[in-house]
Amino acid sequence: MTKYLTLLYLSLCSSEMAFGFVPTTFKQPSARLTTANIQERSTAAQIVLHSSAPSDVDESSSDFPSYPEADALKLKLLRLCASYDRGFGASPSARNEVNDIVDQLKLFNPTPAGAEKGIEGNDGGTSSPLEGIWQMVWTTALDVLNLGASPVASPGAIYQVIEPPIATNIIDFIPRAQSLFPETFPSSLVRAEVKTRTSKRAETNRIGLDFESVKLAPVEILGFDAKTLPPFSINFPKIKISDLPGVDPETAPGFFDVVYLDDDMLIIQQNMPGGYFVSIKVPDCDP
Repeated sequence: MTKYLTLLYLSLCSSEMAFGFVPTTFKQPSARLTTANIQERSTAAQIVLHSSAPSDVDESSSDFPSYPEADALKLKLLRLCASYDRGFGASPSARNEVNDIVDQLKLFNPTPAGAEKGIEGNDGGTSSPLEGIWQMVWTTALDVLNLGASPVASPGAIYQVIEPPIATNIIDFIPRAQSLFPETFPSSLVRAEVKTRTSKRAETNRIGLDFESVKLAPVEILGFDAKTLPPFSINFPKIKISDLPGVDPETAPGFFDVVYLDDDMLIIQQNMPGGYFVSIKVPDCDP
């Protein structure tokens, strides 16, 4: 199901591009999309999301129950994600509409408890349902939305790679002026990685986070591979929250709550500074 949801999001983004909107994560297609193309893509996307044919989706391989109502809500949510550039270009009414959809999806959450299972990586071989590569398609978190206000660089793809007990937040940055040039112009990209260590909290579906390091590395400079250049990195002192005097590890601010989780979509709510993150599972996070 994962690859189908990814294709769905890509097709919806392509539909928005036909009206002159180009999400920062994706390049504008060379072929012009017509109204007929858009309708065809939208219809195909709905078929992909709702198809139960064995050749399309192997339902027996899923660890999560399926709800048709949730599928319809996810389709509506992804349309909004594509229309408003993952929240960076969202109006207050669009944000409210997404929040309403998220509240409805919570009612169909196939993982109302146990999302924290295996998150510390030492549960006797028990795998974590959160493990995987998750690409952000929407957020209301101001600390991320503020990245879009930079006059120098614009945020590209944003991922959360969860490999218990490590969760790495990845943000690709693209020079803002690059979008003004044709696609043939040599591109540049810098990748930021924030590494955290995950832990269980007393409340179910709550994941604690301890920051370990930050790395900023060039990936491409004017079309040339820059991966061999040394990154700029900072390692934080490895101090357990439980070892800090006067700090209750259960109420420490570094955590997020899983409010929806299935095979291909993850919605979390961070504690501070607050906000939702909607992500879809993808096969890789190659820049």
